[in-house]
Amino acid sequence: MRRSLGVGLAASLFLGLVACSDPSPGPTTSSAAGAADGPVVSFYGDSYTRGTGASSSEKRWSTIVSAERGWQEINRSENGLGFVNRRDSMLGGLDDIPALVIADDPDIVFVTMGLNDNFSYDTRADDIRATIDSDLTRLREGLPDARIVVVEPFWYTDDRPASVDVIAGWVEDAAARIGADHVSGASHWLEGHDATAQVSWMAGDGLHPNDIGYAVMAERMDAALRALDPPL
Repeated sequence: MRRSLGVGLAASLFLGLVACSDPSPGPTTSSAAGAADGPVVSFYGDSYTRGTGASSSEKRWSTIVSAERGWQEINRSENGLGFVNRRDSMLGGLDDIPALVIADDPDIVFVTMGLNDNFSYDTRADDIRATIDSDLTRLREGLPDARIVVVEPFWYTDDRPASVDVIAGWVEDAAARIGADHVSGASHWLEGHDATAQVSWMAGDGLHPNDIGYAVMAERMDAALRALDPPL
């Protein structure tokens, strides 16, 4: 019999995972063979873009997509990070990843943030909305020639608190204001295959995708990017 993973339990598990995570020393980078001259692409996201739960960084969706396109990937994603979540507690300059992304001087920027902010929504909704606008505005002003792709925040259970769609709407509105591309539907990409499903695409922690989950995310991201105007 299937059971639902309650939002409160999910939040405590997620926060526990963050507390046990090792601090990351810096961004991970990858380049496909022959991609030394390919576009530089910087990823600003959380554990779902960092690739937590995958057997190796090569299995995460961002690296799969980058390798297929010959991109030089700079992955600045961090476990537990949100527009407000964990922001103040990051060390070594990681409290301001947008500044690091701007310093990368990339050709393309991916913003895949918002999942973790659902756990602060009840007390920090105004801060979340303001920081979404601030981060995206700073990225556009700091990188006027870069193509910015803003992805609907990912989600990891079939249970969806109302905040998921609210935050996704704020992200979409902010993307439109800065003239960024927007990828919709990403919060549903793992639907039907969460940790409670008979066929799960989640790692053993029940919180992050496994290699199959990331492969599915890469496939769906690839389709979404090809559907942009112009395609990526």
